[in-house]
Amino acid sequence: MITDNETNTIYFSDLLRSESKYSNTCKKITDVLDSYNIKYCFLPCTKDIWARDYMPVQVSENKFIEYRYDPDYLQAVKYRNLKTYPDIVCEAISLETVKTDIILDGGNIIKSSNALILTEKAYRENVDTYKSKEELILELQRLFEVEKIIFVPWDHEEIYGHADGMLRFIDDKNVVINGYFDEYDEIYKKKLFATLDKNGIVLHKLKYTNGDPDRNWAYINYLQTKDILLLPHLSIEEDGQALGKFLKLFPEYASKNRIIQIDVSAIVAENGTLNCISWTIKK
Repeated sequence: MITDNETNTIYFSDLLRSESKYSNTCKKITDVLDSYNIKYCFLPCTKDIWARDYMPVQVSENKFIEYRYDPDYLQAVKYRNLKTYPDIVCEAISLETVKTDIILDGGNIIKSSNALILTEKAYRENVDTYKSKEELILELQRLFEVEKIIFVPWDHEEIYGHADGMLRFIDDKNVVINGYFDEYDEIYKKKLFATLDKNGIVLHKLKYTNGDPDRNWAYINYLQTKDILLLPHLSIEEDGQALGKFLKLFPEYASKNRIIQIDVSAIVAENGTLNCISWTIKK
């Protein structure tokens, strides 16, 4: 499995630069990428800016898994015009993919070299096709060529069921996790932590003092390639705390001054941030 820290090219929806409410944020991001000579491109034929959700997952340099992008939150008729069709986008950029009937979205796929973490929403959306969780796990292992499929409980307050607002891999054994899970009910918390512990995952919590939980969740949704780690800047007290924590968690980036904070408040206001708006691959 290609991990985030192996990627070298970033794609964004073309809407990020063409829609006026996002264009200033887009320029801030691309100015930083230009200054570090990071390659980026824009995706045509998209219906929203959340490129991570609908673009395929890269398994190896020439294998991309195109899942069924048909999440429950786009089922209502009034939202169908917001649905991006991955096959149209992939055809436009001349990308060949391996198609699967599994319903997924990329915001719910957290990957290491040998594992995927997903919330249990992924199983619930596929229960009509895959009659047991074991059957779905076997197919996911085959498609993505990983040893472990780790289902963590779904926080139903997060209606999209995405894991990328919960936790991210630092390496194969360590994850950084949003500290607000300490505030959850004991049953949920014990199930979440026990699942990760059972799979040999070590947790590093993002905890803040004098916090603004309506916004500080966004730091976990950073954008990572092999050359840079972009971290949200929210103009709140936690900005400095978050930067300090990431400097310690990712020393290989810190030693090269490659952890950069960017003001993405306009994106955070719409319940997403840097990982959500990007699709990173290895070329």
